Amino acid sequence: MSRAFVKETAESAPPPERMVDEGPNLVTPEGMAQIEAHIARIEASMKTEANVLLRETLARDLRYWEIRKSTAEVVTPPCDGTVSFGCTVTIERKGRQQTFRIVGVDEADASKGWISFRSPMAQAILGASTGDVLEAAEPLGEIEIINAT
Repeated sequence: MSRAFVKETAESAPPPERMVDEGPNLVTPEGMAQIEAHIARIEASMKTEANVLLRETLARDLRYWEIRKSTAEVVTPPCDGTVSFGCTVTIERKGRQQTFRIVGVDEADASKGWISFRSPMAQAILGASTGDVLEAAEPLGEIEIINAT
């Protein structure tokens, strides 16, 4: 029989490790609280979980969040009219206004209007001030900073 048809991994293989981003791990004070809540929730779950595979997944997730906590750099935003990490920004682009908050990678949540500081939009506007008009590469195009608080 060809080796191409033999299963390479065991049914009980541990889950792959979660990828940890390179570079700074900026977080808002709320982001640090979220990390700590993840750790507490996982630790509590591990005390009661009997399923070996679920325990391995919880252990993997705990390792991820402990690394994120140990590398976190809590940033309190100045929000003085300049677009910076942690600020809420209103822009006008392509005929419509958008408001979002620039947050850490693990905090990003599109449903709340929170974008990662590593996103193309955030990278295009970080450092700009209220009233600035920026020309970013497509698909972003021209961006006017309406407000940064």
